[in-house]
Amino acid sequence: MPSPSHRPSPDPLTTGAVGLAVVAVSSSAPLIAYAAAPALAIAFWRNLLAVAVLSPFSLARRRAEFRRLTVGVGRREGLFCVLSGIALAGHFATWVPSAQLTSVATSTALVATQPVWQGLIARAQGRPLPQVVWIGIAVAVGGAVIATGADVGVSGRAVLGDVLALTGGMFAAVYTAFGERARTSISTTTYTTICYGICALILLVMCLVGGVRLTGFDGRTWLAILALVAGAQLLGHSMFNYALRKIPATTVSVLILLEAPGAALLGWAWLGQLPRPYALLGMALLLVGVTVVVLGGRRAAPTALPTDPAPLDD
Repeated sequence: MPSPSHRPSPDPLTTGAVGLAVVAVSSSAPLIAYAAAPALAIAFWRNLLAVAVLSPFSLARRRAEFRRLTVGVGRREGLFCVLSGIALAGHFATWVPSAQLTSVATSTALVATQPVWQGLIARAQGRPLPQVVWIGIAVAVGGAVIATGADVGVSGRAVLGDVLALTGGMFAAVYTAFGERARTSISTTTYTTICYGICALILLVMCLVGGVRLTGFDGRTWLAILALVAGAQLLGHSMFNYALRKIPATTVSVLILLEAPGAALLGWAWLGQLPRPYALLGMALLLVGVTVVVLGGRRAAPTALPTDPAPLDD
């Protein structure tokens, strides 16, 4: 994988893709809270339907690339795709239920701790972090505690939602880290088809084992699921995955933070979920802490990694 200093500079297309992705993912939590379906079923259908849309194009254009991932050195990139799909399943299996157990604003804010976990992953990979990063982590964790504490007096259900949202942020960081490795040499369509496919398969097994209902929903719920597929999945996750070719995983993670205020506004306007004052304070501290983590991380000296084949264009 090329070192951060050798990563191509973002172009207007990449910048536009990230902006579109932020807008799209902001609708995710409100739509999940709106849909009258089990959380795991929603997560399964959004991934399966996304694969149904992507696979005809990826299989038609990238057959040679799919074959390359099954032999020789290409197996390593294929493994990154599979591991990313497993982590994505973990993200959806924890965060999607949280959006139905706690408020949209709190769920989105707590899952937004993703950049903190991304920074810890970078440290585990041997990339040194300056002291300011750890200060940012402390502020972010403090904000998460305040946001979570605001739910203690509400219900145990809300606290469980908070814990699941935090866990979802951890899985999201792992998913993005593996995606960053895979995207250095694999096209967006191939990567997302494999990743979403693995994720859908794991979620299907979880639904079958857990006896989760997958059909029989009303028209309103199916429309919400289709909106999730078109928006948060195809225009959100896929555009962020596209951007990973030119933008580091940690930077992508902090850009995802812009989802938090967007989701909170949609939750208020659409679902009438006015965030509680303590939750708002916790979310503000959390966002400040995560921003400090990312900005402070830029002072860390980049560590070169082994070079992979040149990245593809999409």
